[in-house]
Amino acid sequence: MLDPRLTKLANVLVNYSTNVQPGDNVLIDAMEVDAALIKELVKAVSRAGGHSFVSLRESSISRQLLLTGTEEQFRLESEMDKERMEKMQACIIIEGGLNINEVSDVPDEQMKLATSFVKEVSIVRLKKKWVYLRYPTPSMAQLANKSTEAFEQFYFDVCTMDYAKMAKAMQPLKELMERTDRVKITGPGTELTFSIKGIPAIPCPGHYNIPDGEVFTAPVRDSVNGVISFNTPSPYQGFTFEKVRLEFVDGKIVHATANDTERLNSILDTDEGARYIGEFALGVHPVIREPMQDILFDEKIDGSFHFTPGRCYDDASNGNKSNIHWDMVMIQRPEYGGGEIWFDDHLIRRDGRFLLPELAPLNPENLKEQEEHEA
Repeated sequence: MLDPRLTKLANVLVNYSTNVQPGDNVLIDAMEVDAALIKELVKAVSRAGGHSFVSLRESSISRQLLLTGTEEQFRLESEMDKERMEKMQACIIIEGGLNINEVSDVPDEQMKLATSFVKEVSIVRLKKKWVYLRYPTPSMAQLANKSTEAFEQFYFDVCTMDYAKMAKAMQPLKELMERTDRVKITGPGTELTFSIKGIPAIPCPGHYNIPDGEVFTAPVRDSVNGVISFNTPSPYQGFTFEKVRLEFVDGKIVHATANDTERLNSILDTDEGARYIGEFALGVHPVIREPMQDILFDEKIDGSFHFTPGRCYDDASNGNKSNIHWDMVMIQRPEYGGGEIWFDDHLIRRDGRFLLPELAPLNPENLKEQEEHEA
């Protein structure tokens, strides 16, 4: 029997996130996802008047291709993917997988070689209507410390919430960020200052990622100074980093440590831009409360922010270019040690809660109340 939650999710992805229109070509790119969801997506695209194109991938095969791939092979694959993407109006990317560490033993040089060509495809995709989401698996339930059944319900609660309500609540924060010059962040092991002057702030209420729930901008590239100590696990390239600590001087990461300091610095040495920050964002999703080593969820955690070594986004650009984009998350709710965020000497969030009246609708009880009221 078809799970009606899959139908609801497909409708969110097709009719809200990518807003498929008659005649749109839609790429459905799926890694180890149940066929039932893919079929519901195809149906939803057809009802909207679009045309579906489906790519199915498997993580262990992807690992083998990474292990044995050559520069010529990666380049040709990128060229073909780019050509296909240019013919699409929308793209829905869904990643499942039984093992989040499937590619952890791929040598760094091979990973860097492969990702150096992926960037060209990403540039084309980012100009389309697109959305990315993870698919619930038992391994995700384990990382979230939930039973499989409980995690599934959590997942659908998160992914099908009223994102239109969230969008409305985000507008005052967007406007405040775009009026702000100086940002100061404090917390355990953290004393950080930077400027966001003149850089757009972008609300993310479910148009590009599901789940969603952040407002992002970027620091002025050379303005970051101080130290930050992240308090959540940070998976990247198949390895989970913990206790990441970064020191900045005039925008550049000059000292970095973690549970694998050598591996961390190898990634930060990928290129010049990898040691500069490309994104600063505040997470506000009311249902996502704890880290689960899945960045698509973790970067949206209520009361969190993330700070991202590497490439900036074109719509909030500080000019930083890199082959990496690594969202690192800090939670500032009291049970995680608390913390403060200041905009131009005004305290706007303490211990994960917004203090200004115009930002109060983003506090979790208000977003939840709105959601429940509409249910």
